[in-house]
Amino acid sequence: MGTDMGSSYSEQYRAQVTAFFDGRTQYDNETTIQRALPLLDLVPLLPGQRVLDIATGTGIIAISAAQKVGETGAVVGVDISNGMLTQAQQKIDELGLQNIELMEVDAETVEFSNCTFDAVFCSSALVYLADIPGALKNWYRWLKPGGAIAFSAWSENSYTTPLIMDVCRRHGIALLNINEPTGTVDKCFNLLESVGFKDVEVTEEQQGHYIPLKSAVRWNGAWFHPTCNPLADLGKETIARLIADYQRAVKNKANDEGVWCEKAAYYAMGRKPL
Repeated sequence: MGTDMGSSYSEQYRAQVTAFFDGRTQYDNETTIQRALPLLDLVPLLPGQRVLDIATGTGIIAISAAQKVGETGAVVGVDISNGMLTQAQQKIDELGLQNIELMEVDAETVEFSNCTFDAVFCSSALVYLADIPGALKNWYRWLKPGGAIAFSAWSENSYTTPLIMDVCRRHGIALLNINEPTGTVDKCFNLLESVGFKDVEVTEEQQGHYIPLKSAVRWNGAWFHPTCNPLADLGKETIARLIADYQRAVKNKANDEGVWCEKAAYYAMGRKPL
């Protein structure tokens, strides 16, 4: 792929991600909150510490972190979505918190000084970045010695991703799995160790459940991947055929309880040596 094409796709992908999260106007619920907060258990925060929350969204991690570090501490939350940040700011204002700064910026272009933060968090968003090792190297650099990083990720088989990939494969279309770089315990572990983090820990938690068939069959032909999306160039008729085949495949997997939706979550933590 030439430079111009890659740049064009990057802009298209950035716009796709921004529009998707801008549209999630009722993001907070028991599921989204409970899948994010375990990251804070991996890195106990102390009053006065400085925290960075990458892809902060509606501020679930950032707000809880701000309450833990107190008035003498500080939290910075960055996100590409204005819609997400608007929801976060509303919650911050309602709580009267004064120690959180929100930044509307791409996580891959934001820059901070070395040794600025005691902790860096990223809940379920690392795979949206095009250069994951590069991002982790930046976060390592921004951490103080002894500081820690914690991120969460989904397995390669989570959600309906494998089924969509299989349907497209039968049509001669090869899709890349966005969850592949962090899609196993070993991959999460190796990513952190390769950057230089020590005392790395990765835990797995199965959060899968059955979903109603009418929800499971919903797929609009969209696909997320930071470097490649063959579906973006297909015509409406081809996309319609893919959707129809996907819906048939989902119905074949349904039982009396609905359709099983795999959601294996990985919670990873590493510490920068002193």
